[in-house]
Amino acid sequence: MTLMVGPISADDHLAFVQDQRIVSFLQSPEWARVKTEWRSESLGWRDGRQLVGAGLVLHRPVPRLERYTLAYLPEGPVIDWTGDLDAWLGPLATYLRANGAFAIRLGPPVRTHVWTATQVKEGVADPAVERLTDLPSQTDPLGALVTSRLRDGGWLPQSPEDGFGAGHPQFNFELPLAGKTEDDLLRGMNQLWRRNLKKAAKAGVEVAVGNDLKAFHELYVETAARDQFTPRPLKYFETMFAALGPGRIRLYLAHHDGSLVSAAIMVRVGAQAWYSYGASSTAKREVRGSNACQWAMIQDALAAGCDVYSLRGITPTLDAADSHVGLIQFKVGTGGQAVRYVGEWDLPLRPLVYRAFDLYMRQREHRRKR
Repeated sequence: MTLMVGPISADDHLAFVQDQRIVSFLQSPEWARVKTEWRSESLGWRDGRQLVGAGLVLHRPVPRLERYTLAYLPEGPVIDWTGDLDAWLGPLATYLRANGAFAIRLGPPVRTHVWTATQVKEGVADPAVERLTDLPSQTDPLGALVTSRLRDGGWLPQSPEDGFGAGHPQFNFELPLAGKTEDDLLRGMNQLWRRNLKKAAKAGVEVAVGNDLKAFHELYVETAARDQFTPRPLKYFETMFAALGPGRIRLYLAHHDGSLVSAAIMVRVGAQAWYSYGASSTAKREVRGSNACQWAMIQDALAAGCDVYSLRGITPTLDAADSHVGLIQFKVGTGGQAVRYVGEWDLPLRPLVYRAFDLYMRQREHRRKR
């Protein structure tokens, strides 16, 4: 198979994505309209005249060297990762280097390890276990093969020890939905989750799909102050909803006695749904609005025929003293599974420029942490 890589229209890109059962929303052409600070293009792989792969490329310029860019394909590209990677990634590198990229960064949507909710729960309870990777896991041979081929091809791993970096998380928590009913999913949850859902129902928490992004953002800013992270501006969410549209993205609002107690955003593409952003009030935590919001999104994902509901990123730490463990325990309560992906990898195309960019990013991160 001889593959050629070149630009494709947004319409052709969208049509290709819509034919895939599982593909990240970060690889849909609409996502380019959200990342307005990046230049973007849709690329296609062709075998003869047939479109057999696609990728959304976000171009980040180098400070003071704007003619060079980092070509970023988040959670992509959408290609056959079981095939000959040189045949797929070689033409990509050739095209991007010829068009000014100093490096490629991509995140193969390929798993390497899976841990059950029971394993994670037992790991948190065991003082001898500090990380997910300390536990036995179900391994995916494709993940090992892709990792080996990338390394042999000169690609450099970028995922840090805590699983979070400048890109997207390597460790995620996912709830399999295929072949299950609502009763099956409820039985799979732990007792605390089922009890909290009953508390929310008894307290009269009502969850509805809405469009009040301003109310969501006010609650999100409150959450950011409490949990000590930097919130995105309201404009970002307005752009996100305008770009993805009502068929792909929904806002869930949980009210108790007229007060907004929790809110969350779900994105769906094909047979996968993602919990994307969430917010909760400091007051009325006892009515369990966050659990009610999650359950509403899970129910809707199941009704839409999704195979997977992703609760997105987790850190691999299981140390009970670590502040991140509370988030893991909340997600584990759904009864899903922790999943490690291959992670993000860089291929330097212009080594001198890449080293300068890497030094700049390291210095910026050092200043941020001071």
